[in-house]
Amino acid sequence: MNDYHYFKFTPSVWIVPTLLLLLIWSVFFTEDFFNVDLSVLGILPRTFSGLKGVVLSPFIHGNLSHIANNSLPLFILTTALIYFYREISLKVLVYGILLSGLITWIIGRESFHIGASGLIYVLVSFIFFKGMMTQYYRLMALSFAVVVLYGGMIWYVFPDVDKTISWEGHLAGLITGFVFAVRYKTPDYVKEILYEWEKPDFDPSTDPFMKRFDADGNFVNPPKIEEIVVEYEEVLAEPVRYVYTYKQEESK
Repeated sequence: MNDYHYFKFTPSVWIVPTLLLLLIWSVFFTEDFFNVDLSVLGILPRTFSGLKGVVLSPFIHGNLSHIANNSLPLFILTTALIYFYREISLKVLVYGILLSGLITWIIGRESFHIGASGLIYVLVSFIFFKGMMTQYYRLMALSFAVVVLYGGMIWYVFPDVDKTISWEGHLAGLITGFVFAVRYKTPDYVKEILYEWEKPDFDPSTDPFMKRFDADGNFVNPPKIEEIVVEYEEVLAEPVRYVYTYKQEESK
């Protein structure tokens, strides 16, 4: 099995993020149509009634700007999560909502905390830290992409940056994503290239290039022009072939 099999595009890669956004926008339009304020269903820290917001708060937004700012990163990050971490994506989404919401309920100010930004911070944190921990080039590239796109979000986990936002929810999401990156183990498939000269039965004397070097790697026996022409023609006639082997490893 190889990494191309593991990182396989399926309809769930875009269906799940789309359904998630449809649900969030449906709640928003319902709230606007019936002129009701659902923010009271958000997280109200350290109150029994506020616990319902642990589940409901990611689907409630205060205004159009709030939900619009959260929609695109939520879609992109959820898509990346499902594509690259398919086996644990559902756990990260569901448990991410619950754990980050619970932490917000514990540390938050006495106000209603709403919005999907906490979940967004879970995804950013998990994808970044998990990719760096695996040290697998595809997942590390994804981590760097997340830094480029959303690295500026780190400032919004501090209380003095913007008092109108739930920095507690952001911090809770950041912590949750890191915990999940450490907690959840996911296999990856590291592709190793086995070149012809690495094979046990490889004979350097038969190779047009290697026979020009001695055992110490020194260049010897320079070819004549006639030999260069013949060897070049042989290379053109026989395409280069590489043998690939795949080794399955468990990421850290």
